[in-house]
Amino acid sequence: MPHSSPLHHHQSSLEGVIYFSAEPTLGTDQRTNAKRRFYRIVEYFEAASSSRSSGDYSRPRLVHLTYDYTLSEESRDNFLRAFFWAMALSIDGSEEDIDAEDLRSPFFGFADYLLDNFFLPHRLAALRGACLTRDRHRCVISRKFDLEEGEKRMRRDGDSARDDDGDLLLEDANPADFLEVAHILPHSLMKADIGSELNPSKQAALAILNMLDSGVVHLVEGVEIDRPRNAITLTHVLHRLFGDFLLFFEPIPDRQHTYRIRSCSPVALLLRNPAFPITRTLYLTDTWTIDPPSPRLLAIHSAIAHILHLSAAGEYIDKLLLDMDGKDVKSDGSTELGRLVKLRLGGYLDGPSYS
Repeated sequence: MPHSSPLHHHQSSLEGVIYFSAEPTLGTDQRTNAKRRFYRIVEYFEAASSSRSSGDYSRPRLVHLTYDYTLSEESRDNFLRAFFWAMALSIDGSEEDIDAEDLRSPFFGFADYLLDNFFLPHRLAALRGACLTRDRHRCVISRKFDLEEGEKRMRRDGDSARDDDGDLLLEDANPADFLEVAHILPHSLMKADIGSELNPSKQAALAILNMLDSGVVHLVEGVEIDRPRNAITLTHVLHRLFGDFLLFFEPIPDRQHTYRIRSCSPVALLLRNPAFPITRTLYLTDTWTIDPPSPRLLAIHSAIAHILHLSAAGEYIDKLLLDMDGKDVKSDGSTELGRLVKLRLGGYLDGPSYS
């Protein structure tokens, strides 16, 4: 457990970094009891918050869904430890030690902590990387060829220019487009401050990532964030939807590196080509010299997409970004200035507003 003391019941935010990678797993009875108490608290606030104010997000649903979409038993144990630590409750306590109404402030603070330090930074990431060779200079979803690469080949080979599979580019019925390489988990997550240390906001994001999938942090630590396993090639439009967690990849059982790609946004209906949902097998190099996109990282991305959509946190973030882009400080005080300032100080507003 963290060495810092538990939160006071009326503290509205988490000031420490919750990281539980060294903790042993919970015992069966301990886990069952903790889960029952967790759901009792969450369901109390879900019932009390059945009607959310316009433009806000459901904090109880965000907490509930983050737990439900964790990817392993160990990760769920990490989440339960973090939750009860934030509530200033013993994880081994009884039903009788819970007065849910007394937990309102730390509970809502915990939800805001998840949003501020993990989900929202993901939406504001600036991505870099290069996986065009592995993906054959094509968008992994639309299969459009990279327009920049196509121009180079046309200048060099004229009408005989061919794609990576040896087919003539001029005979490709799918129009070319400018392609971008999108990190599955965004580059800004591991961007260090001066002095090569992560600031507290980014340390917090990694702690929450560990709660979603215990032990996954090593896949994105340091230079690992820029490995090909954490990137896919997309058109600009699909990159934006993917970065906003409006597109996600669901693995098809027994078909390696094959996914059903879905969207939780009506805007996808306007694209038509490709039409969602769509099934794609990701490109691999013949010799596997370049790692394929990690199924584990794509699963985390999918979990985040579901959490944001089902809790309405995605809509809340869009409203927040609209306020930021329009510099629209409302006279009624509804603009979340504190959250915008925190993002700026955390270094999350230095790049494009999609990942």
